[in-house]
Amino acid sequence: MADKRDYYEVLGLHTGASDDEIKKAFRQLAKKYHPDVNPGNKDAEAHFKEVNEAYEVLSDSDKRSKYDQFGHAGVDPNFGAGGGFGGFGGFGGMDFDLGDIFGSIFGSGSSSSRNRNAPRKGERVQTEVTISFEEAAFGADKEVSVSRIETCDTCHGSGCKEGTTAERCPHCNGTGTVTTQNRTPFGIMQSTSECPKCEGRGKIIHQPCQKCRGAGLVRRNKTIKVSVPAGIDDGQTISLRGQGSAGLNGGEPGDLYVTVNVTRHQLFTREGNAVLYDMPISIVQAALGAEVEVPTLDGKVKYNIPEGTQSGTVFRLRGKGITNLRGGGRGDQYVTVRVGIPTGLTNEQKDLLRKFADALGDGGSGVKKKKKLL
Repeated sequence: MADKRDYYEVLGLHTGASDDEIKKAFRQLAKKYHPDVNPGNKDAEAHFKEVNEAYEVLSDSDKRSKYDQFGHAGVDPNFGAGGGFGGFGGFGGMDFDLGDIFGSIFGSGSSSSRNRNAPRKGERVQTEVTISFEEAAFGADKEVSVSRIETCDTCHGSGCKEGTTAERCPHCNGTGTVTTQNRTPFGIMQSTSECPKCEGRGKIIHQPCQKCRGAGLVRRNKTIKVSVPAGIDDGQTISLRGQGSAGLNGGEPGDLYVTVNVTRHQLFTREGNAVLYDMPISIVQAALGAEVEVPTLDGKVKYNIPEGTQSGTVFRLRGKGITNLRGGGRGDQYVTVRVGIPTGLTNEQKDLLRKFADALGDGGSGVKKKKKLL
């Protein structure tokens, strides 16, 4: 694991980075190195995988805690597989199985060692998809390209060449581990370690599959259809169960996490399930009132602006907002009136405005003075 870079360094962060900082850094780097943005670029693909690996650990509080304490070894799948603390200063480098230690002293005879060949769930895969404002509001079907580990279709996961089978390791009897016992003043001490003959696999492959080289797994690029639900917001993540990498030793596949990026709209902004829109009108329309056409996600609708409407006035269009992600209909659209002040007036137009102001009185404000109380 010495060839791996520090995960914080990969994301360009300091050790005490917050969850939001980690998420932001991941999204920026994932966009930069995504295979769709860098087709055929092996260097970018390697960076993308490195960024995903770093985020998988640092975004998980349990994994991050182990990584902060023990480094890459703390998040290695085989870390602590023998229940041991070897190499971390607790027992002088000896790989003790604590369950067997206490079992020998108190006579329980139980073991807490984990079977390395037990089924393990596959790794989760993360990617992103970009959708429009309208697609976020109403939902859409999109396709994403992911790189994931799949079961080799030539050997069907066995790792063996077609027509051959693996031999059960005679040294560990297929368990992948060997146990040794030592007598001490406290009783019999047991230590468990990886079988040196089969390297913990429990089996020996004499003729490996040429396609996967005996691993039983291969990495493939896969196009997956994603149903984006109506009402999803920018930065939210869709989970697709079983669409991640294949599991080990018959374990179930991991999940696929798709983070949604919503592009900005030219007219609208979003606040929860509400759509916000600034409606420009003229001074004449504001003063006299007018029927205007208001753009919405469903197309233009007519609305009567009452006379004397002030700039900043807000009116509501019911049911013209974003679909509620959890059901329950749609939000509303809120339209803020913005009265435009004309510019570039001719001398004739200016004279007309002065006459209009004189007719109104009070400098043309149109606001009547309150009568003084006697």
